Amino acid sequence: MSNTPTRKVLNRLRAIDWADDTAAFEHTHSRALLMREYLRRAALWARAYEAEQSWPFFDIAAHIDADITTPLDITEDLEQLLKDLTPASLRTTCRGAVRWAALRDAHPDLLENLPDPYEPLLRMYERGGGFYLHEYLDLNGVMIPLRNLESNASTTPFVTLSPATLDALDCEGESTYFAKISDGYPRHSPRGIVRRRVDDDQTHDEAFTRNLRWEPTEYLKLYDLGHNDIDHVQITEIEAATFIETLTEKLAGAS
Repeated sequence: MSNTPTRKVLNRLRAIDWADDTAAFEHTHSRALLMREYLRRAALWARAYEAEQSWPFFDIAAHIDADITTPLDITEDLEQLLKDLTPASLRTTCRGAVRWAALRDAHPDLLENLPDPYEPLLRMYERGGGFYLHEYLDLNGVMIPLRNLESNASTTPFVTLSPATLDALDCEGESTYFAKISDGYPRHSPRGIVRRRVDDDQTHDEAFTRNLRWEPTEYLKLYDLGHNDIDHVQITEIEAATFIETLTEKLAGAS
């Protein structure tokens, strides 16, 4: 049946263009955040089920319920899809994501204490394909350090996984984010956010507006000239993502 949880995950994997380097380069920022979030979640599950030696790219379901299986037609279709994919760790996570769907179907209360481990990784795959593991994790456009399990388990959660928010974080060049703060508008709930983006030695100052997109702003330049009635503080990409998602949901609720 096409509606089963395992078939749905398999269909997501089938829809991915694993050789789409253009998409990988267009989504470098969001893909890096999604991979880091997968590593964090996988570390939490590995600790919870004494699977530390199998982390980071492993079949988590096998450590929770070894009796979980997938239907034969799903298994055959999946192996046909995976036969040309590399590296082996990529194939392992794809199998793991499908088996995870079967596990969740059998144990609906599984996510009461820990988050879905594979969803960030699936979304990363959907935004430009897989990865390679060398000295660094190579995401075909950006490289990030793997670090150890404990370090990943303690990183800041990245829970804003909506496509619109992920798209808003992707841009050319490198960005520094700032929250506009004042009385009644602290860092965690600012008046707005701006970013300074540097690309090919060109600097672009942009604000995320109620139009739900980045638009040019003179705020940072005017602030440096002394027009500083509204202050700002540097924030992380994850904090920027939280603001973007909150504003998107607020405006959607008001419409």
